[in-house]
Amino acid sequence: MAVLLKRLLQSARRPAALGRPVGRREASLGTDPGAAVRVRFAPSPTGFLHLGGLRTALYNYIFAKKHQGSFILRLEDTDQTRLVPGAADNIEDMLEWAGIPPDESPRRGGPAGPYQQSQRLELYAQATEALLESGAAYPCFCSPQRLELLKKEALRNHQTPRYDNRCRNLSHGQVAQKLAKGPKPAIRFRLEGEAPAFQDLVYGWNRHEVAHVEGDPVILKSDGFPTYHLACVVDDHHMGISHVLRGSEWLVSTSKHLLLYQALGWQPPHFAHLPLLLNRDGSKLSKRQGDIFLEHFAAADFLPDALLDIITNCGSGFAENQMGRTLPELITQFDLTRITCHSALLDLEKLPEFNRLHLCRLVSSETQRRRLVGKLQALVEETFGSQLQDKEVLDPAYVERIILLRQVWPQGAPGDCGSGWGRHYSLSWCVRALSTAHPVTASSPPAQGHVCRLQDLVSPAHSYLWTRPAVSRAQLGTISEKVDVIAKRVLGLLGGPSTTLTRDMLNRELKKVSEGLEGTKHSTVMRLLRMALSGQVQGPPVAEMMVSLGAKEVRERIQKVLSS
Repeated sequence: MAVLLKRLLQSARRPAALGRPVGRREASLGTDPGAAVRVRFAPSPTGFLHLGGLRTALYNYIFAKKHQGSFILRLEDTDQTRLVPGAADNIEDMLEWAGIPPDESPRRGGPAGPYQQSQRLELYAQATEALLESGAAYPCFCSPQRLELLKKEALRNHQTPRYDNRCRNLSHGQVAQKLAKGPKPAIRFRLEGEAPAFQDLVYGWNRHEVAHVEGDPVILKSDGFPTYHLACVVDDHHMGISHVLRGSEWLVSTSKHLLLYQALGWQPPHFAHLPLLLNRDGSKLSKRQGDIFLEHFAAADFLPDALLDIITNCGSGFAENQMGRTLPELITQFDLTRITCHSALLDLEKLPEFNRLHLCRLVSSETQRRRLVGKLQALVEETFGSQLQDKEVLDPAYVERIILLRQVWPQGAPGDCGSGWGRHYSLSWCVRALSTAHPVTASSPPAQGHVCRLQDLVSPAHSYLWTRPAVSRAQLGTISEKVDVIAKRVLGLLGGPSTTLTRDMLNRELKKVSEGLEGTKHSTVMRLLRMALSGQVQGPPVAEMMVSLGAKEVRERIQKVLSS
């Protein structure tokens, strides 16, 4: 940079602009409305991707796809001191996991690359040279110590810290003299004139007179790396970005960016600033919260569609909040003009309910159900391993039965998760799912006691599905003295090994078993059978357990009790 400044001091030629000069009004209008839609998600790889970043990326993605445009991932890695190893790969990995992969990115490449700012330094140098030549920028030789003193003095006087523009009016001779001493200057942009007003697509007309409240900002640091203000303007221009959808924290900086566009002679894009995504209590999402990173949700077996669904339900951009929307539905229904200025409150306690709805949708598809069967088989082997006494529990037909539970619900009842189910009832996770007669909204209370993730089926509460419990006759005797009588009567109603059990039939017959036992309550019979079949005091209804295990396995477990 020092070489560039020396050359500029020696040059007598007229300043060269990178584009045609534009006025304040034109600088505020945005790109040609007929131009192709190109949006970008531009995170800094100073941390792994979290829910706030996912929401910004998602809104960019669905806006681009709704308008047959392109979604670009650009990594703003100019602050080399704060980079986190693996963060760049994590960001792109998690976008792909979420089902919103970029069209252009560091990994995929593209016509506007490179897509990492640290590899675009020449472009920033060219823009800085043009600004220096036109007088819109100047070198600043202030030391970090002086800048820190300015900050402390302002805070002591209860003022907002700002640069005092000391180096703005240095003469060529003074600049040459300072350069001769060897320090590398930073480059600052002159905040002069009235800031252009602009129409934000969310917040409406805005103007922030930045020159009245802050000093001239650094646009190029002494190490040759740009600050955010210069880099985003240069990159958005060269990448042909038509719309900038970013967090509302950048709203006040937009006037500054428009002044840069004006000084460089470039047409700015349209701007839409998205309100913040907050915790349910109104506090900001923080990277210190371990559970806001996408890796956490992926490892916890939540579905990407559930995350996309919940972060769009808690905000705006749609005619109504509706649980269970898929990504294609989000794209179709998204309306940028419906985004409000209010912060979005994210209630992660509702995520299991969202996940249950999307899992139900997968179960209703035969192709997706086969994939779920394979995934559940792997989970069972990973979780129980050598504890599996019978490998038959890995049989695809059995695993699918566990997923479906073969219960029948009338068409249109709360368990109906779509047409084409025949007589196969979806899991208990679908009890209140996607019925048009019983719509579920974001304000609906979460379902209690339902399986919400595939991983829940290998939890201790459902271990009885895969391993036989070690229950002694003595344990059962503490529940009822009539263990043998109850066991034999249950064996009698099972029929042959190939008998198909249904919940209605079992509820009816088990009631008869209880009625034939004088002095024994039905609840006692159910507690005894639940303990015999699962080793658990509490759990699903006994009839549901028996249906999921099947007649053959129920018979073996009951006979084991009799022989113990």
